[in-house]
Amino acid sequence: MAFYTVHQETKAPLERWYAIVKAANWNNTADVKMAFSNAVILNGERVKFEVLGGNFRLIAAFDFRRGITFIKFIGTHEQYDRIDALTVSQF
Repeated sequence: MAFYTVHQETKAPLERWYAIVKAANWNNTADVKMAFSNAVILNGERVKFEVLGGNFRLIAAFDFRRGITFIKFIGTHEQYDRIDALTVSQF
């Protein structure tokens, strides 16, 4: 991820997140919540993840039928406070 070239402290947690998501075979957001207990379900497809204890936030949208995950936002907590988590599509 290019994000952790700027925020190097996020490299290990983001690589761990990616490995878990890539290996997963989830059917719904409840499955995501079982894998990431601190995740916040935003709606039927979007989930907010805290990175480094909440210093950074990642929003992902899931197409469970096709098994695809889209990263919609990743940034600092402060940047997250300025976006609409349900509509943001930064990437």
